[in-house]
Amino acid sequence: MDTLSAAEARRIVLAAQGFGGPRPASVRPRQIRAVLDRVGVLQLDSVNVLCRSHYLPLFSRLGPYARRSLDRMAWGRPRELFEYWGHQASLMPLSLYPLLRWRMNAARSWCWPKWSPSGAIPPDWSKTFDRRIPAPWAVIAGMTRLAVERPGLVEEVLALVTDKGPIAADDATPAQLRRRRGAADPDPSTGRMWNWQDAKIGLEWLFSQGRVTTAARHNFTRLYDLSRRVIPAEFLDQPAPNETDACRELIRRAARALGVATAKELRNYFQLPSDLAAPAITELVDSGELINTRIDGIPGVRYRWHRPADLSDQPRAVLSPFDSLIWDRDRIEKLFGFRYRISIYTKATDRRDGYYVLPFLLGDAFVARVDLKADRERSTLLVPTVNAEPGTDTKIVAAELKAELRQLAGWLGLERIVVGRAGNLAAALRAER
Repeated sequence: MDTLSAAEARRIVLAAQGFGGPRPASVRPRQIRAVLDRVGVLQLDSVNVLCRSHYLPLFSRLGPYARRSLDRMAWGRPRELFEYWGHQASLMPLSLYPLLRWRMNAARSWCWPKWSPSGAIPPDWSKTFDRRIPAPWAVIAGMTRLAVERPGLVEEVLALVTDKGPIAADDATPAQLRRRRGAADPDPSTGRMWNWQDAKIGLEWLFSQGRVTTAARHNFTRLYDLSRRVIPAEFLDQPAPNETDACRELIRRAARALGVATAKELRNYFQLPSDLAAPAITELVDSGELINTRIDGIPGVRYRWHRPADLSDQPRAVLSPFDSLIWDRDRIEKLFGFRYRISIYTKATDRRDGYYVLPFLLGDAFVARVDLKADRERSTLLVPTVNAEPGTDTKIVAAELKAELRQLAGWLGLERIVVGRAGNLAAALRAER
């Protein structure tokens, strides 16, 4: 079994995630593709305090780039990325599409009336529900209810998408026709057979089955269309590996993206069931692709990818709360000694570091937490709160953070940076010119 120092492990982890290379003077699509190939997943989130979260991981690794390049890859033609349940709702390279077909098939084959004939949610659902099904629990619960209340709804929704797609969930029913639960359905002669909530559930269920996908986004609202009209045929029609082979390949990709990880961290990268992930990890250890590893001072066995990437430079980056480097907060706390929690779900009175708090990475350490907001009307990047970590050189951290914030503001098209007075780094950051 190999042994690494904590510093060696951090370098491997950062390089695996695409940090540490020199930032290009001008970012080309091929460099965006290289990052996407390495991390495999860009998590989507609707919060737009600073900018949409899926744009930030590329900026953190490459510096300023044209966001329209990512938009074209995700929702343009020719299509290079697709939306599906990866880690959470995610953008992923099309090469992953066949590897997730088993997940789509699990949703297609699930029979909710058999699972819950009454439409009620069993109290022990977590023990009986097939964890291979990727839909959020709200959609599963909704489909369980609708299987009883509205049999045939999914087929109705699919017919609408076939006829009218691409459509948003809002397109199904105008506000004046949306029914409350328990009220009669709208008159079928209107051509609108369901309320928004039911339509959204049906669309999301079809999305989980892979029968519809995201054709485009308008103001971040998903527009659904038939997958066969969106996903290129070479990926849509490619024979899908069985779930065993697919999970082995997904674990392989997770291992390359994580560098060094526990079994739990490997399977959670793509949210894989443990009964599929465990034998895949064993096979990759037996083949020599994963190497059993311990890290000095950190309990437990980890698995190291057999060809670690090289950290050729010292990273400097502010990170989205949804960046794949910091998805697993416990992992980051153990490896980097950095306890981080996103604050948007915390009561205002309990917030120490602000609302939309981004970790600041410098070298192989997280050295500060910076609360950021884009005031687009005033073309200003606001920094309401900023705190340096204990033991850091605040003068160096302030200078490096200010340089990074200047690049971030310019990339977002903001003309000014205004630093507030809250936080132990605020004064030093304001003093930087």
